[in-house]
Amino acid sequence: MVDIVEILVHWYAGRPVTEVAESLGVDRKTVRKYVAKAKAAGISPGVGHVMSRRDWAALVREWFPEIVDVGLRSDTFVECDRYRDLVRELLEAGCSVSTIWQRLADEHGLGASRRSLGRYVDAALSESKRSRVTVRKPVPPPGAEGQVDYAYLGEWYDPSSGKRRRVWAFLLTLGASRHMFVRPVVSMNQSEWIRAHVEAFTFFGGAPRRIVSDNLKTGVIKADWYDPKLNVGYAELAQYYGVLIDPARAAKPKDKPLVERMVQYCRDSFWRGRRPDYWFSLADMQQHALDWCTQIAGNRACRPLGGARPLQVFKRVEASALLALPAEPYEVADWSRVTVGRDSHISVGGSLYSVPFQYLGDTVDARLSDKALRVYIEGDLIKTHLRVIKGQRQTDLADYPPEKVAFLQQSPQWCQREAAKIGAACYQSVTELLASQTHSRLRQAQRIVALKRRYGPQRLDQACDRAIAAGDPTYRTIKGILAANLENDSPLDQPSISDTPAYLHGPEGLFHVNNRSTGVI
Repeated sequence: MVDIVEILVHWYAGRPVTEVAESLGVDRKTVRKYVAKAKAAGISPGVGHVMSRRDWAALVREWFPEIVDVGLRSDTFVECDRYRDLVRELLEAGCSVSTIWQRLADEHGLGASRRSLGRYVDAALSESKRSRVTVRKPVPPPGAEGQVDYAYLGEWYDPSSGKRRRVWAFLLTLGASRHMFVRPVVSMNQSEWIRAHVEAFTFFGGAPRRIVSDNLKTGVIKADWYDPKLNVGYAELAQYYGVLIDPARAAKPKDKPLVERMVQYCRDSFWRGRRPDYWFSLADMQQHALDWCTQIAGNRACRPLGGARPLQVFKRVEASALLALPAEPYEVADWSRVTVGRDSHISVGGSLYSVPFQYLGDTVDARLSDKALRVYIEGDLIKTHLRVIKGQRQTDLADYPPEKVAFLQQSPQWCQREAAKIGAACYQSVTELLASQTHSRLRQAQRIVALKRRYGPQRLDQACDRAIAAGDPTYRTIKGILAANLENDSPLDQPSISDTPAYLHGPEGLFHVNNRSTGVI
């Protein structure tokens, strides 16, 4: 394009075509080709206002768009230009030039190369460059922002288990000082995500006012630029420290460029080149990471800071600007949504915990910390348990309907207390039953006490007195006395079951019967 502008400038100054061609070393036909456009536009040499090189350049772009990019031939430009509308439509849909080229080549027989199509897009569709413009964000004020991300580091040989484990790094970079915190982890679950934030705030001695985080499910349940839905545990953490959580847009790493830039640096400086058995435990690796953040990363010459060291800038301007930490550290916990089963229990952390039966079938929020389990429904606390180890059950009988656990709640001591309320005879009957060493009489004692509901305490105590006098204070005897209304009869007036005479044949009669049966006389 510069050569064409030069030809037109010389021609407009009044020089003949032949002289221009000789002066610039261009063929006369080429000069006439470009001059013809100017003549067709009504421009004559030396006539009209003064034309600058910028004016001629603008006209050349308008007259010869196919040669604005010197690397794009006119025939290639014409071929690509046939699909101008389709290319523009695909660009607006977010397709890359490579994708557009592949689609045009496969579906429309485009013969131009991928690079030629890129030159055409830059030359003819200048609006496509708008999406590629990167606006550099201003440096946030001290203490205003921290950016968070996870990065895969590689595999590590764990001496304790004898296995190779995949290791990720949690990174938090402060916006003003570029000072960062790194914590290697072998799991990216919710508790590790929360614990890493707590450790980072402890490392810095304060918390930034705003956290730009990634959209992991451990932190953000639903990614949305305007109204993201945070995980309950992450929202609780933010409220505890007074921090604003502002997740980045999905698949938009430029929303958190500071921490994204540090990912590769962390891999190269902290991880790569180490022997697989360099760290003898995960705790050892995490301690080395803290030392690396302070001694290596914190003392690097940071170009965005004008060569200053992040740790020095942090101590000088940002440490005092962070939010002060609460007096007590945050209690790390796992939040989960579970359904109350038919046995009035929920399964959390591999263990079972009882919930009041009124919430049978409901979905509740469970907060499991290192010490306790708290159960919420619509934000209201409905149950608290001490945490038990995995595989165990924690049951509060008060969570069941009373009639469902009557047998479990009616212990021997309970039976004796209830019998004493009924009367001395009833208490004696129950005590003698429970003292039996042959087998458990708890069920009989419970049934005796339960007879009060049908016959009343007075009749029951009299029946017990009658059964004691008869020498058989069992449930069957006491119930028989009550059913026959015999509790007021004297033992002398009416023979008891034990006073009934037995009809025995004696030894002679027994042998006589046996001999007759065998035919022996």
